[in-house]
Amino acid sequence: MPKTIRELADELKVSKQTIQYHYQRLPTKNQQKDSQGINMISLTAEKIIRGKVAKRLVAKSQQTCNKKATKTSKENNELVATLIREVADLKSQRDKQLATKDQQISSKDRQIDHLTKLIDQQQQLQLATVTENRHLKERLRKLGGSIEDSESIEKNQVAKIQATENITNKKWWHFW
Repeated sequence: MPKTIRELADELKVSKQTIQYHYQRLPTKNQQKDSQGINMISLTAEKIIRGKVAKRLVAKSQQTCNKKATKTSKENNELVATLIREVADLKSQRDKQLATKDQQISSKDRQIDHLTKLIDQQQQLQLATVTENRHLKERLRKLGGSIEDSESIEKNQVAKIQATENITNKKWWHFW
């Protein structure tokens, strides 16, 4: 049963102009008009038009997919470029932080070396002081013995002097 251009357009869910376009490019033997002069589409013409509309829909779908793929590809490329820039920025920040940490570690190493030298010097001074104290104690012990000897000698001398004075203080009459 023949259909009108509008009926076929509604059925295929395309515009009337699309069906009109394909209808006008049909061979004249496939173009029919009814008694009122309205274009009618025969079954043969309908198959041809359906095939062409389907091809156009497939082509449009592919174009849409290609556009979406291109758009997606562009978005992906932009995203990749953004991520690459962010990675580069992060690497730069990391390198700066590492350089700062290296400087801090180097500074701490110098401080540790300095403090180690100071501790070493302190230990050497303490050892020298302990050694000097031992020597002084040794000398004191030796001198202490000498002092004690000299004190006893002094006492003996004082005693002799006193004895001598006692004797010299006594007059001849004291001896009776």
